[in-house]
Amino acid sequence: MAGWYEGPLVAFDTETTGIDVETDRIVSAAVVVQDARDARPRVTRWLVSPGVPVPEQATAVHGLTQEHLERHGRWPAPVMDEVARELVAHAAANRPLVVMNAPYDLTLLDRELRRHRASSLSRYLGDSELCVLDPRVLDKHVDRYRKGPRTLADLCAHYDVELVDPHDAAADALAALSVVRAVGARFATHLARLTPKELHELQITWHAAQARGLQAWCAHGGSPEVVDPAWPLRTALPSAA
Repeated sequence: MAGWYEGPLVAFDTETTGIDVETDRIVSAAVVVQDARDARPRVTRWLVSPGVPVPEQATAVHGLTQEHLERHGRWPAPVMDEVARELVAHAAANRPLVVMNAPYDLTLLDRELRRHRASSLSRYLGDSELCVLDPRVLDKHVDRYRKGPRTLADLCAHYDVELVDPHDAAADALAALSVVRAVGARFATHLARLTPKELHELQITWHAAQARGLQAWCAHGGSPEVVDPAWPLRTALPSAA
């Protein structure tokens, strides 16, 4: 019997103006749908004119300039509505959602919905529930003692997944989806018996434990960085709206 990692998966990714989920903005987003491991992926892309300056450091990462976004991007409000509705449709169809470092991208989307739609991701979901598979959390759990960084590029190299165009939202989403399939296949003994829903619930605990470990490491090194244990969405702050 084929495992969940052989079946339909959806992936979501964004490119942004920075790394602060409370203040930075989405400039591009993509949803990739793949009905089976060898099926041709279907890609939906969005380009956003964020309404705020795009720092040069961000442009250096994803290549999207202020001028390009103002000329070709759309206003954020309708885009965030479309992205949220797309994710809700897949949640209602019980398709697992792959998001690399989910608390980053999903929290950014939630804050953009609050900012531009006076709503939230949970309000859009209503009675539906996201079933998230985070390759970063899964990999750190099943192979916790492996040394080295675990960025998407690192995971792709480790699992022999091709990353064609790094920091393009669609390319990153497809790569993350492929990594999750590879993790599921390589560690089928541990993961195949679990349903995606069960994995979602377990990742809440796994991520919290991983965050505590990272927080201890930061404290030992004298770093003031605070590691949020919440997954797959960070708690909303009043200022986010």
